[in-house]
Amino acid sequence: MTPGAALARRDDPALVVGGIPLERLAARAGGTPFFAYDRALLDERVDYLRARLPDALQLSYAVKANPMPAVVQHLSGRVDGFDVASGGEMRVALDTPMPPARVSFAGPGKTEAELAQAVAAGVTVELESATEARRVLAAGERLGVRPRVAVRVNPDFRVKGSGMRMGGGPQQFGVDAERVPELLRELAGADLELLGFHVFAGSQNLDADVLCAAQQRTVELVLRLAEHAPGPVRYVNLGGGFGIPYHKRDRPLALEPIGDNLDRLLTDVLRPRLPEARVTLELGRYIVGECGVYVTRVVDKKVSRGTTFLVVDGGLHHQLAASGNFGQVIRRNYPVALVPRDPGGGVERVNVVGCLCTPLDLLASDVELPAAAVGDLVVIYQAGAYGLTASPTAFLGHPPPVELLV
Repeated sequence: MTPGAALARRDDPALVVGGIPLERLAARAGGTPFFAYDRALLDERVDYLRARLPDALQLSYAVKANPMPAVVQHLSGRVDGFDVASGGEMRVALDTPMPPARVSFAGPGKTEAELAQAVAAGVTVELESATEARRVLAAGERLGVRPRVAVRVNPDFRVKGSGMRMGGGPQQFGVDAERVPELLRELAGADLELLGFHVFAGSQNLDADVLCAAQQRTVELVLRLAEHAPGPVRYVNLGGGFGIPYHKRDRPLALEPIGDNLDRLLTDVLRPRLPEARVTLELGRYIVGECGVYVTRVVDKKVSRGTTFLVVDGGLHHQLAASGNFGQVIRRNYPVALVPRDPGGGVERVNVVGCLCTPLDLLASDVELPAAAVGDLVVIYQAGAYGLTASPTAFLGHPPPVELLV
């Protein structure tokens, strides 16, 4: 699947997901709103990545992008590992056939209970601070289990063009690169298995040149830090940050130069210096983002002082990102389509708004769609990642939507 192919399917007059028309999926879901994720598109995206990335590079799925158990279960047979960010995500990952040793646990503020869960399961804890390191050691002593750990590093560089910057400068994420040697010295005599390093600098980047430069600097940083490691480095997580196009002016990420760059870094730089290292790329949004849609139904159509509003039974409480309230500085529409029950009625410019009592509940602004009627379906694309679980589902007490993997 070429990047953007899932997005192009909005031009399919049947508007199907997994080969099933949306009206039939609505009946299967028991009504609207609902999310639908296309199993075949997930497989195609993983195959696309495998064909363009080095064979020696392992692929880890960032569960936070879409933790639906059925999605995680499906991907457990397609990827090499999982990255989780909470005890709840860890349980979802451990319910799959994925070996616990291939599950990594990152994120600030891990509780003592979550760390004990991870140690007991044999999950790799990616340490975010010296305090966390001490808690992991204490959990290991209580349980009689030798913890598996890596150090998450806050790099000494920033990546421009990322939707969310998660490295460089002051951060709640990871240990500052300049303080990592000190932490490694503290851990040198501890009863734990110190595997290596995790560096994640940013997310949602569509510039291949910027990502290649960031990977180069990440490898250089890991090699510098490896000189202070008390033993051989056996795990290197290079992060991810691959973006997908959400808006008209976005261009799909060019994967070929990234694959060539990673091949060079692995073959010429990392392998000679760290021959035992399992090198991992951690991707979430890039795997699942274009494989899902959010489907909601028009419950009212009204004109207010010259502006036409389509009021739907969904909203930002299910799909916060599409409303522009999940990291956008300037609000831009996600791709949107309408499934008219009566085609051929022309087109109109409308605002698509949700059912919540707030002006923030805007799913599409001033978009041209087929002339709509009450009962028509509205489809929000690029909804496979950071949809339901990234939204304020309890706001105003509306029921949660169904999720389908088809």
